[in-house]
Amino acid sequence: MNKIKPLDRIDMSILKILQANGRISNVDLANKINLSASPCLDRVKRLEAEGYIQRYGAFLNARKLDYGMTAYIQVTLDRTTADIFKRFKMEVVNIKEIVECHLIAGGYDYLLKIRFADIESYRLVLEKVADLPAISQTNTYMVTEHIKEDSGVPFD
Repeated sequence: MNKIKPLDRIDMSILKILQANGRISNVDLANKINLSASPCLDRVKRLEAEGYIQRYGAFLNARKLDYGMTAYIQVTLDRTTADIFKRFKMEVVNIKEIVECHLIAGGYDYLLKIRFADIESYRLVLEKVADLPAISQTNTYMVTEHIKEDSGVPFD
């Protein structure tokens, strides 16, 4: 039986540092947590294997890449059956402008975060959203200023 080892203070430090800087070298990471390079790398590999580290990436400047506008779309379905949820999920992942999709408990069914260049691009994305299965209603909220964006797990 493969038992997952509980996280200790060093594991938590590794996760915090890697979340802030995924490009840090193993040697620099090891120095920051006062561990030698080999055991540090072993811990990182274990954290990856156990799923604590899902992926590595870079935060891109959407505005510079012509995706400078953001909106949230509340989606209400006309029926909520397992088949409809499955079809919706299968199709929503194919719309590149939808950067996040969340199933919501409450007054509507899904919350979509979209990125686009301008209002004309928004209209085209909205047409794609309207073509998703079983849509009965959408409400859009345009972002006018990004105050705080997702920075990962909130470490102390």
